[in-house]
Amino acid sequence: MKTRAEISRRDFLRTACTAVGTAALANTVFDLSRVAAAASLPRFNAGDYKALVCVFLYGGNDGNNTIVPTGTLDYNDYAAARGTLALPRASLLPIAPLHTDGRSWGLHPSLGGIRNLFAQRHAAILANVGPLVAPVTRDDYLMGSAALPPQLFSHSDQTVHWMTSLPDRPAISGWGGRMADLLRNLNSNAQISMSISVAGTNTFQVGNLVTQYQVSTEGALGLDGYETGPFADPSSRAIKSLLETPYSNLFERAYAGIKKRAIDNGEMLGAAINGIPPLVTEFPDTDLGRQLRMVARLIGARSPLEQQRQIFFVATGGYDTHGDQLNPQAQLLAELDQSLSAFYQATVEMGVAQQVTSFTASDFGRTYTANDDGSDHGWGGHHFVVGGGVQGGDIYGAMPTLAIEGPDDTEEGRWIPTTSVDEYSATLAKWFGVASGNLVDVFPNLGRFARPDLGFLG
Repeated sequence: MKTRAEISRRDFLRTACTAVGTAALANTVFDLSRVAAAASLPRFNAGDYKALVCVFLYGGNDGNNTIVPTGTLDYNDYAAARGTLALPRASLLPIAPLHTDGRSWGLHPSLGGIRNLFAQRHAAILANVGPLVAPVTRDDYLMGSAALPPQLFSHSDQTVHWMTSLPDRPAISGWGGRMADLLRNLNSNAQISMSISVAGTNTFQVGNLVTQYQVSTEGALGLDGYETGPFADPSSRAIKSLLETPYSNLFERAYAGIKKRAIDNGEMLGAAINGIPPLVTEFPDTDLGRQLRMVARLIGARSPLEQQRQIFFVATGGYDTHGDQLNPQAQLLAELDQSLSAFYQATVEMGVAQQVTSFTASDFGRTYTANDDGSDHGWGGHHFVVGGGVQGGDIYGAMPTLAIEGPDDTEEGRWIPTTSVDEYSATLAKWFGVASGNLVDVFPNLGRFARPDLGFLG
């Protein structure tokens, strides 16, 4: 172990870079026009709390087997089109939406918890959602006359389009980050960010003014081996001394400040989490279950953290099912179902179910036709919104016509979205507190679509 004398400034800066990255320093450069514009925004209100939880399913979930037609003729057409991917009709979990288009539907057999929440009207289905520059018809698509998101069917591009809701321009910020920029004054404690990720860096939470704060499923990401207090080891005392050195160099001073804030914030977050009663609700011991359990603990710590708005990001992968789809998707959807169900129950336990909304997102849907025993990259897909404030028990938006070369098909059952990410996200943002007049600041393309509020949140 190095002594205090052996820890050089270069070592210190290298450690700082590793711990916080260069992005944090870059985000200290603010858009001053936004600072001025935000000065008149609502301030902290002790009686008002809301949390929004993005659950991202990396890889592209197959919505065609998440929600399946159950009517005899529709199911037979489904089975013929899907071939080896068709789920047995008897295994589907029937749902009874408040409004229908004449078709009946069932959920994947792994989604029993979400089916129960749907029946209790605490979960809603968003049909055929995807990134759009503007509304698109099949004729527009085939004629090449439609403005389309670049690199359709690409994982990385479609993921960014989902997270930014700006597919027609370079990715600079995410819609969650822009929303946090507008509402940051609602939190009296700016030391812990409104945007917290339990799944690493993401574009969704990138803002101009609010920087995402990353935690693990166990809590704050601290400096390995760093100790505080009078009995700290020599290395930790040396780092503390370096942090408190009055550097004349701007770069060194900036990194020292960032590093110290990171350590201080980690200690503050740890104390807040450890100071609340443990949850009675049991979460599944899965990656997504552990992430949502940490989100629940952070919501429980909202008062000591002085936060009236929190935006969370959690994620899980494995949804890119080109082959051997049936068993892996069943396991993935079971993880999603159990984790979201437990999380909703935890919000009930904490008395904040009406104030917390979770929603799913994914790169894209998948093709209706089978690729042997898997499916290929698609476009529009189906999603769930869960929470006590959700106007649940219904399907929002239009389910596609399930026909190859039908009115909603580009080819091979790649459904053209009938609901844009803008409409889906703007409905969430409005519930979260973004004023109707400010929605265009978060979603500049929203005016191109007919439904700025889909109505699934009260």
